[in-house]
This record gives sequence, C-alpha cells and structure tokens, in this order.
Amino acid sequence: MNRVHGLICSSGWWARTVERRLLPWALDGVDLEGEVLEIGPGFGATTRVLAERAGSLTALELDPSYCARLRRELGRSVDVVEGDATAMPFADASFDTVVCFTMLHHVPSAAQQDRLLAEVTRVLRPGGMFAGSDSVGTSRFFRLLHVGDTLVPLPVEAMPVRLEGAGLDDPRVSVGGSSFRFRAKKPAAAAARSL
Repeated sequence: MNRVHGLICSSGWWARTVERRLLPWALDGVDLEGEVLEIGPGFGATTRVLAERAGSLTALELDPSYCARLRRELGRSVDVVEGDATAMPFADASFDTVVCFTMLHHVPSAAQQDRLLAEVTRVLRPGGMFAGSDSVGTSRFFRLLHVGDTLVPLPVEAMPVRLEGAGLDDPRVSVGGSSFRFRAKKPAAAAARSL
C-alpha cells in the first residue's frame, strides 16, 4: 500500500466511514454469530467494529507489521493470524462466516483471487456465509490512489460466476456508489459429501 493510501486507510475519517456506512451496508442481514474470519484487515478499521459485533473473531493478515499493530490495539479480543489468504492456515470447515472488505483488489492476479475464493469455501462450514465488499475500481481517483500499489479490480458482473466457480451457492452482488457488496453460501449438502 502506498503512503497516501495508507494514510487514508488509517485515518479517523475512514474508521467512521467503515462504522457508519460501509459495514452496515455490506453486512445487512449477515449473521455474525459463531466463528467469524475476516480476511485482509490491514489497518483494522473493519476489525475494530467486527470485534464488538462478531461471536468469535479471527483476522487473517499477510503483512507482519499490520498483524503486530492489530495485536497491540485489539489485545485478546481478536485472534490475529499472519498468513496468506490463498493458502489459509486453517482446517476445513473452521468458520461459520467469512468476511472481507475493500481488499480483494489488492490480490495480485485474478487467478490468485480465485484461489482465495476457493480457500474461503474450504474453511467455511456447510451452510456458512461469505460476505463483504470491494471497490468498483473504475474512477480516476481510485486508480491514482493505487499508483505503486497492487490493483486488480474485480469486474462486478463476473462476481456471481466467480463465487459459484469457487463452490458457493446463491451469489448476490449489488452496487452502491463506488462500491459493491457480495454474499454467497457454502452448500449445506457439502456436509453429506464430506462424511
């Protein structure tokens, strides 16, 4: 993440935007009871809000410095795990809900994004929900904000097919301004196949 992008993502303005607008919209109707995994929390604006709402929260973050910061700020309220979301260090069917916010476009390629989606399916329990949001990624400001950063926007129209391709059912995607939200479920029938 470049310096300007980092300043925005660590700002009070972004924390308020996350708490008041982004998360209520992205998680409308999503059950956060049970074991919840957040992928790619970065500076932790979303994680701080989720820690107050989720049953048991685990955060998976690739960057060691972000992990250290999250552990310092959140203490024992969140289990912060350093690791790669394309090869998650969790057993199959570990979580009831998996969420991620404005981070998928930071995954370096479409193939790696698809590996991440497949890993989400693997670590979800049957009937579990994957939900979150990302940026549409078409504005000039958004592209300038990512100069020197990884930027691989996800075409909104392709998200349902990609979620289904990862083994998830009933994908729902909707656009709100410069962002889109998504959700899909791991088939409950997966329990019967794994026995």
